[in-house]
Amino acid sequence: MQTEAGELFYSKIMLFGEYTIINGSMGLTIPYSHFNGQLAFPNQKSYTDLAFAQRSNQHLYEFWYYLHTLSENQELLCDFDTEKLKEDLDQGLYFESTIPEGYGLGSSGALVAAFFQRYVTDAPHEKRLVSPQNIRILKEQLAQLETWFHGTSSGIDPLICYMKHPLLLKDLDHIEPVGLPGYHKKQSDGIFLINSGKPGKTAPLVQGFMNQYNNDASFHNFVEKDLTRVNNSCINNMIENQKEQFYETLKELSTLQEQFLRKMVPHSIHDLWMEGIRSDDYYLKLCGSGGGGYILGFTPNIQKTKHFFESKGLEIIPVYHDIKNALF
Repeated sequence: MQTEAGELFYSKIMLFGEYTIINGSMGLTIPYSHFNGQLAFPNQKSYTDLAFAQRSNQHLYEFWYYLHTLSENQELLCDFDTEKLKEDLDQGLYFESTIPEGYGLGSSGALVAAFFQRYVTDAPHEKRLVSPQNIRILKEQLAQLETWFHGTSSGIDPLICYMKHPLLLKDLDHIEPVGLPGYHKKQSDGIFLINSGKPGKTAPLVQGFMNQYNNDASFHNFVEKDLTRVNNSCINNMIENQKEQFYETLKELSTLQEQFLRKMVPHSIHDLWMEGIRSDDYYLKLCGSGGGGYILGFTPNIQKTKHFFESKGLEIIPVYHDIKNALF
């Protein structure tokens, strides 16, 4: 019986680019170590939720069959050792994870990254030395693996989980590691998550967005001219450390999402969303596809914002310290 656990892989947060990245906008995504997962074997000497491990193991057998079929048909884009995976599954291999599913944090992305690291023989291990051209190849390979979980995949989620470094998406074909401004303890800016209280369902929301984008001329024009512009401005202002401009464009983005993507804003969060726009103390935006899960927040005064949400009976989960102590 094997007992060796695999490497730990983090969840991810797309700071900017949800929905618009589908249509060629910029995106900015970061690893988030607060939630993580790793491949593991049941261990009688330490605590293991055996029922969870068995369910995960059975789920992964189905994933193996998908990979095995691709391999048999010579369609796999990477050199995946499916025989080794089958041997490990027979030994009880499962994915031990604290990443909540349906919360926009890349639970399947971390799982795919863990498999890629362990079973792809030519996987790059010096991740920060990967060239932009090889990043594109890597994204395509990871997308093929993650497709089994969602029916389709851009490869972005497993890529950020695998790289463990902030990535700037100039578009879906031009991706590169990026540095973000450092956070200083004397400053009070912060990024945080708020739990909406229920998971979201990505597929129907994305499908609904695309249907409206393709069939509603006014909505199409809004996405192309307004939402994409503001999204890209937020990213550029953040990377360039233009603090005042960043919060101005962030407020505009929060307002646009509330007006035009309201069905993606969880009902339990709506009043808090509007309060942020009114007070300018913080701004909320979608984290992933929305509809539930976590909502992403930015504030120039993290302590004031923390106390405000506590007064509403909500706890904020800090994010900023996981971006290389980043934000301004």
